[in-house]
Amino acid sequence: MNKHSITEADILPEAEYAARRKVERSRVSVAKRDRRVEIGPCVTFYFENYDTMWLQVQEMLHIEKGGAEQLVDELAAYNPLIPQGRELVATFMIEIDDPVRRARTLGQLGGIEEMAFLSVNGDAVQSVAETDQDRTTAEGKASSVQFVHFPFTPEQIAAFRAPSAHVILGLRHPNYNHMTVLSDAVRSALAADFD
Repeated sequence: MNKHSITEADILPEAEYAARRKVERSRVSVAKRDRRVEIGPCVTFYFENYDTMWLQVQEMLHIEKGGAEQLVDELAAYNPLIPQGRELVATFMIEIDDPVRRARTLGQLGGIEEMAFLSVNGDAVQSVAETDQDRTTAEGKASSVQFVHFPFTPEQIAAFRAPSAHVILGLRHPNYNHMTVLSDAVRSALAADFD
């Protein structure tokens, strides 16, 4: 059974995490390889799970050293990004190094967080943007970091898990319309997020 939230009991004390940090970062880094999907020239999806969020919380605590008070905020920020058994959850980043080009591009991508989809053998699963804050301004400028959920039906989960599944991840934005087929390795890794 997958874990659907991080609790205080899951967090290693600072000294213990510092001693295990290299091993833990390496372990999660290896797992992340099959959870990363590029779409088009500048968007990358990073599919989250308990382990990726656990490491994020541990890293934030390690770097900022805010202790128990900080932990409350970190759990509130990162627990919503852990799949709940019938969904996939992703952070996607619009990655453009040149600041002028980045500002121009982001200014044309308002609402992109609502335009992501997964297609499982032709059956679309539409993204639902994380609701903690608006990531598109009133002027139509998108944030370079977006958080989305893909809610699945039981039938879609079964189809996704099938070895022969044809799964496409895409964005249907008028100014960014790209898609890619998930590799078997990525599909298999993400299938483990379902209960």
